[in-house]
Amino acid sequence: MERVLCLIIGYCFGLFQTGYIYGKLHGIDIREHGSGNAGTTNVGRILGRKAGAVVYIGDISKTLIALGIVRILYTQSQPEHLYLYLAYAGLGVVLGHIFPFYLKFKGGKGIAAMSAIFASMDWRICVIAILIFGITLVVTRYVSLGSILMSVAFFIEYVIFSLQSSFNWFGVKLDAEIPMEATIEGSIVIFVLAFIAIYKHKSNIVRLIHGTENKVGSKKKA
Repeated sequence: MERVLCLIIGYCFGLFQTGYIYGKLHGIDIREHGSGNAGTTNVGRILGRKAGAVVYIGDISKTLIALGIVRILYTQSQPEHLYLYLAYAGLGVVLGHIFPFYLKFKGGKGIAAMSAIFASMDWRICVIAILIFGITLVVTRYVSLGSILMSVAFFIEYVIFSLQSSFNWFGVKLDAEIPMEATIEGSIVIFVLAFIAIYKHKSNIVRLIHGTENKVGSKKKA
């Protein structure tokens, strides 16, 4: 029941489609423009960097709130399963963001929400994710490639920290031993999260292979 509750909490918050709402406030359905998704990158390309920043803040805020509620519920009562439940809540947020039922299951790609999950798990995951994304963006100018590599790194870090029971949430260390079964289950959930993020970039991957992917700072090809 705890897993189901965490998924529901996450999904409900994930349904708050910042990009779609922002677009509607400006008279457009953002999903009918650019790449066709309601995420930060597309909003930034179509409506400008300020709009992209607003949408990004909205998407990370809903994720932080959802996972914050899970922390409040289980930090004291079930600390050994806390990070497993956080993983489920994070999965729920991403599913709600990507597949909102009231928008015919057509939302964003979930990367902004994913980045907030990093911050809700461990400060080291957050820092490494920022470094990987930033370096990739500077070197290649591909947002999609940075997002994919960041997702893969998240899975690897989660497995390592879970095996060692060494999660550190901005100075708040986990005061419990994570059972092996919880580590395995949590790793599977995070793998699913990473897989979804990569799968949602399948068209970007094809363009990366063919060298036609859009770069930051360049005009989008017709």
